[in-house]
Amino acid sequence: MAIGHTITIIPAGRHIEVSVGGQELAQSDRAMRLDETGLPPRYYIPREDVRTELLRPTTRTTTCPFKGQASYWSAQVGGEVHKDLVWSYETPIPAAQQIAGLMCFYNERVELTISDRHSQDPAAPRFR
Repeated sequence: MAIGHTITIIPAGRHIEVSVGGQELAQSDRAMRLDETGLPPRYYIPREDVRTELLRPTTRTTTCPFKGQASYWSAQVGGEVHKDLVWSYETPIPAAQQIAGLMCFYNERVELTISDRHSQDPAAPRFR
């Protein structure tokens, strides 16, 4: 890692809701919070808690020296496409294994709600 650059991954311990254009895209009590130097906190959500039927894979990929290679999805909501809104590290580097396969949304491009409210069964997937 670069000097002074850190990544911390911990269970969010909060209820996370993500929506765009008034449409809920994800809801989870099982998210992981990733804090990275110079970036806002990001919430990585289990795929089962994401409405993947509203997502379409794109050709975009990026590589982060601290997490690995990310794949992207666009969200299609109400006839509008929100390009490359979601990403996932399917096979991250060993230091970031806790986010493997989880999905993350750009906080600044969605309505992100973080609360202390938890569902009845936090282990239960929200969407199938």
